[in-house]
Amino acid sequence: MQALAVTGAKQFELQEIARPTATPGNVLIHVAYCGICGSDIPRYFNGAVFQTPQILGHEFAGIVASVGAGVTTIKVGARVAVAPFRPLSDPQTWPEGNPSLSTAEPANDHSFSFIGTKEPGGMAEWVVVPAANCVPLPAGVALHQAAMVEPLAVAIHAVDRISFPAGATVMVLGTGTIGLLTIAVLKARGAGKVIAVDINPNKLAIAQQIGADVLINSQQHALADFFKTEALPQYVFEAAGNPVTEMQALQYTACRGKIVYVGIGVQPLTFPAKTFENLMRRELTMTGSWNAYSAPFPGYEWTTALDYIKTGRIDTAQFITGFYHLADQATPFEEMVTPNSKQVKLMYEISEQD
Repeated sequence: MQALAVTGAKQFELQEIARPTATPGNVLIHVAYCGICGSDIPRYFNGAVFQTPQILGHEFAGIVASVGAGVTTIKVGARVAVAPFRPLSDPQTWPEGNPSLSTAEPANDHSFSFIGTKEPGGMAEWVVVPAANCVPLPAGVALHQAAMVEPLAVAIHAVDRISFPAGATVMVLGTGTIGLLTIAVLKARGAGKVIAVDINPNKLAIAQQIGADVLINSQQHALADFFKTEALPQYVFEAAGNPVTEMQALQYTACRGKIVYVGIGVQPLTFPAKTFENLMRRELTMTGSWNAYSAPFPGYEWTTALDYIKTGRIDTAQFITGFYHLADQATPFEEMVTPNSKQVKLMYEISEQD
């Protein structure tokens, strides 16, 4: 079978390797589509993987081709999305029954594995995954739509970290894939005015298409100027993982407002005392959002995401801006880092099964 593997920094290799077989408790997936996540970018460009070669890909969907011994919950031929997180620790040790919270300390990295980072992922024709990680697709949900379930579940998990009344004004800082999906979920949950902030005009245009009411290019219009005449929002989602937006969340949230940090920060962050003081003076509530899981595993986020897609409340297909083949190797990765890129979600189409 063909598989696309990282072999070093800025090095992909299209490999011909043996097709794996379904081991006990696992199933063999014939992969249809696999999305490229922003977290995959450094894995390719910087070679930031646990080992080489590494087959990337944790946003994928396909069809169950065979099942291992002891598997009774899923049948051959089932169309599935795959939850990539693989708990290794005792479920009784999971905080609040949530397996991903068992990874809170770096020393607990041994408590889980992750498909596409610690073990072979979906950028291959076939992949073996635990049967418990397979989420069956309802009729009417196409496989390319289902390859978006993982990031949509991340957005659902983030939105549910706080409660807000219908019609509330919400600001989303960062309109990458997760920021855009967060906007879509906010609208589906009854948010009123949504303010989208980014420095990429193309991403802001997409934010408008999916329901954002106010667009702010913070490179051209300072938030400080905007909020001289506009009321601060009560609810803010930081989805960029950038020190600038991480601080802006604290600067531009109204008194007793709530902030959700969902963007993964990769740079050191130092809050000026005056900015951090807003936390006390305004009595703000800050919370984080990690991953896309709840109890029972993999969680309601996954079934909710599929329900949104099935009912048309959220059309994940509109976020897919291009399809590639494994033979294209790094081309879509290069597309994603182009300045002011128009790309949201690029996918490898691995087998035509829709």
